[in-house]
Amino acid sequence: MSSSVPLASVKTQIFDAVLGFLPDWVQITVLVLIVVLLLASWGVKLKRKIAHRRAVRSGQPVHAAAQYGQGRGADYLGEYAQQPRPVRQGSGADHLGAYAQPQANAGDIPRS
Repeated sequence: MSSSVPLASVKTQIFDAVLGFLPDWVQITVLVLIVVLLLASWGVKLKRKIAHRRAVRSGQPVHAAAQYGQGRGADYLGEYAQQPRPVRQGSGADHLGAYAQPQANAGDIPRS
């Protein structure tokens, strides 16, 4: 008993099952169309990637929906996005509120 190894992949078997009953010229045409669509999609993706890089390098604003790659959820919130807060300069004691200790003056003498 010998075990046989299938030489065709699953994709080839599916292609033969779907298009196997058609003439050879139709099968070749379908294969060429699939290859052309694949190359066109790669070309469009590459064109968008290059356009995005050029826009970023030249400092032009890039619309969130037009950015290359996957954006964050906050990119699509529009007017509902949380507005950035202004950065305040100060020490950590500025943010303590009621828990802040009053600053002692140089002329004050601690009383016991």
